[in-house]
Formats: sequence, C-alpha cells, structure tokens
Amino acid sequence: MKNLSLLTIIVFAGLITLFAAPNADAQDMKVGFVEPRAILDRMPEMRAVAQRLQNFAERKERELVAKQQELQSEFENFQQRAGVISDQAREAEEQRLTVMDQEFRQMQSTAEQELEEQRQTLMAPLLQQIQESINNVAEARGLDYVLNTTTSAGDVIILYVSDEVQEEYDITDAVMLDLGI
Repeated sequence: MKNLSLLTIIVFAGLITLFAAPNADAQDMKVGFVEPRAILDRMPEMRAVAQRLQNFAERKERELVAKQQELQSEFENFQQRAGVISDQAREAEEQRLTVMDQEFRQMQSTAEQELEEQRQTLMAPLLQQIQESINNVAEARGLDYVLNTTTSAGDVIILYVSDEVQEEYDITDAVMLDLGI
C-alpha cells in the first residue's frame, strides 16, 4: 500500500511536470491570424483570373450543351424508329446510344477536372504572393504561427477574438498593405 502511494505521487509529479513545461513555452508563443479570402477578393489580379475562369467555364458549357443536344437528338431519332427496326438493329442502336451517353458523362467529368486544374493554375501565383506577404508580415511582427481564419469552404475557424487581440494579431490588413492593395 505504501509503495502504491509513493508510485502515485511520483506519477502525479511527473504529469504535473509534463503539463507545466509546455505551458511555459506556449505563453511565449505569438500567434497571428489572417483571412486570405478577403485578401484574394481585393487583389486586382483576381478580377482577371475570375474572368478567365468564367470564359473557360462558358466554353466548356457550350461544348457540353452541344454534345447533350446531339445525344438527345440521336435518342429521339431512335425512339421514333424503335418500333420499325429489327431487334438486332435496336440492340446495336441501344449500345451506340449507351456509348454516346458514357462519352458525354466522361466529357462532363473531364470538363470539371479541367476547370479545377485551370483554377489552380491561375490561382497559384496569387496564392504564392499572399503566402510570401504573410511570411514577410509574420517575420516583421515576430509571430511564431499564422492561422487561416476560414477553411477553403468558407467555414469560420476562429470563432471569437477580443478587440485587443484582433487589433494586435489580425494581420489581414497588414498583408494587403504589403501587397499594395
């Protein structure tokens, strides 16, 4: 029983030491935060990127609409002839229409992938500029970490910040100033 108490005290003392040490380091840590989406929205280059993406998406949409209309027309022609053609010809036509439908679905998928690739390609230089500016501002302010205030889906990560902390550690405006916007 005496050994159990001594062991408990040693374990407890060890845990206190373990948890106390990181807290001392955490108090010295400076953490800033930034809202990259707000910065992106204010960048003049973003309008050009948005226009190029819209043009690309519209072109892909026109291609898809044309293919869909072709498929619809072929299907309507098949329905009109289905009663007067042989079973073998009907099966062959159904297979052909199935292949056309699969090609259309593949075309849709490819268009979505191409649009995402185009978005990433056009956004990469802007995101790089923002990251470099975040690095500059963080170094100038002596920050150890900089957190993004929102997810890529727009969900808020930081739910509350006091006015004092916001004023000192929100570097969004400083990053925009560093970028010249």
